[in-house]
Amino acid sequence: MSQHTKVAPPTGLEETDSVTLTRFVLHEQRKHPESQGDLTLLLTSVQLACKVTDSCVRKAGIAKLYGLAGGGNVSGDLQQKLDVISNETFKVNIESSQKVAVMVSEEEELPIVVEKHNRGKYGIAFDPLDGSSNIDSNVTIGSIFSIFHLPDAEDIHTTDDAARQIMQPGRKIVAAGYAMYGSATNLVLSFGNGVHGFTLDPSLGEFVLTHPNIRIPRRGKIYSVNEGNCKNWDKSVAQYIHSLKFPSEGKSPYSLRYIGSMVADVHRTLLYGGIFCYPADKKNPNGKLRLLYEGAPMAFIMEQAGGKASTGTENILDIQPHSIHQRTPVFMGSYEDVCDLESFCKSTS
Repeated sequence: MSQHTKVAPPTGLEETDSVTLTRFVLHEQRKHPESQGDLTLLLTSVQLACKVTDSCVRKAGIAKLYGLAGGGNVSGDLQQKLDVISNETFKVNIESSQKVAVMVSEEEELPIVVEKHNRGKYGIAFDPLDGSSNIDSNVTIGSIFSIFHLPDAEDIHTTDDAARQIMQPGRKIVAAGYAMYGSATNLVLSFGNGVHGFTLDPSLGEFVLTHPNIRIPRRGKIYSVNEGNCKNWDKSVAQYIHSLKFPSEGKSPYSLRYIGSMVADVHRTLLYGGIFCYPADKKNPNGKLRLLYEGAPMAFIMEQAGGKASTGTENILDIQPHSIHQRTPVFMGSYEDVCDLESFCKSTS
């Protein structure tokens, strides 16, 4: 900075016009005169669930919330105590909004059908605590959700009815987002017209707009993948990762950054560019990440930010789910990086 550059002193007015998440959502609602405010109320319940989950994560060590709960989830992972707490938190708060008819959670084998007197027209799928295996080591974790408009919420009588109505391709997502519980608590959200990031201000107890209109770089310099699984990868994925590490003469190799928490790895990719990879392999031929509440909402956000998300051969948002816990391979990030990956998949298919 030049010695002649003058920096304006803080006036104390910087915080007087903070755009909170509630204010932002209400502003978006006014763009649609036909709107009845149902989505606004639903998102208010989602952000409250994220705040409660964040509070539990922050005091987990003191309140003895670390460790296993003693059961398992539908992924076969051992449930942590915070998995159970966050799942109940999301279910109770979202149902209380009276704006959903169906909820799908990673922690529940079957869809949750809301009683008729409490129903709305939406369905929501969520991973209440992504990356929970990292809880005890204080690594960044998060929550992911996708919201769908249901064709006929009143005609849902069984869990099969609920599953059929919420199993929609990502293109039909109404809103998607994720919360990240790290050095700060962030909530990143998209309604299908861009991506916006909010940060929880502890002094206000409100999410405040800090990252308006997030755009991912067209190409990045970082790749994110668990290379411990490389011996089980398809040839195309192995060749692509090798090309990033050993590029042609004159090009710089990509840097590897991998946390092991999808929310944290995708958030970094969204801000800095590059590619996040969780490919199918010999152990998980259909991939490991879940489509409805991990792959699709993150793909929706990534595409809205100018990026791309693919299975290697198909856009993730175009997949028609056939089960609520369906798995999918995931490659997402900068548009050109994902296109490069797809070209490797096509050339070896």
